[in-house]
Amino acid sequence: MAIIITIDGFSSCGKSTLARQLAQELNYVFIDSGAMYRAITLYFLRNHVDWNQTPKVNKALAEINLHFEYNSASAQSEIYLNDENVEALIRDMLVSEHVSEVAAIKEVREFAVHQQQKMGEKKGMVMDGRDIGTTVFPTAELKIFVTADPSVRVERRFKELIGRNPNLTIEEVKTNLEMRDYIDSNREFSPLRKAADAIELDNSNLTREEQLQIAISWAKERLSISE
Repeated sequence: MAIIITIDGFSSCGKSTLARQLAQELNYVFIDSGAMYRAITLYFLRNHVDWNQTPKVNKALAEINLHFEYNSASAQSEIYLNDENVEALIRDMLVSEHVSEVAAIKEVREFAVHQQQKMGEKKGMVMDGRDIGTTVFPTAELKIFVTADPSVRVERRFKELIGRNPNLTIEEVKTNLEMRDYIDSNREFSPLRKAADAIELDNSNLTREEQLQIAISWAKERLSISE
């Protein structure tokens, strides 16, 4: 019997990496919910949408179509915005600076959550984000909350971005993460928080393989219960 696995946590904790690896191990579908919010943010920025005005937000959302396609070359699902592959574009620092602000908008969250819940109707899915275990799939069979020391997260994010932006400073990354943490945790709708029944995974001192093996053991335990 297939289950739904949710992986929530702060920015740059390695949620997407873990979710992608775990999905591959279980032959499950991986959905990067953060990519959905980034794609929406990209659309807003490109089209100069004033996201402080609800009518304009609703009009823009009606023009947005999101879907994921598997790329055999990269061996991962990539997001498409109105049939354009924007997987690389949504990782831009400008999008990173605004995504938490856009994702805090009630109408945006309702739009994304509705799509995410439809994606999970058949189960057999691993989805990562910030409110997946609390709002999107509150009855998921396995909920993991990933955390890491802030300094570790800053270093990881800096290494991820420096190749695309050689002028980036580590202080800029630190400021960006602190801002996103605050917005994510204090937004009015679906704030980032650990679900009461989530298992915490602190990966500050773990390799990717070590955290994957821990998650696999938890998944196998829940799968055995569901059979």
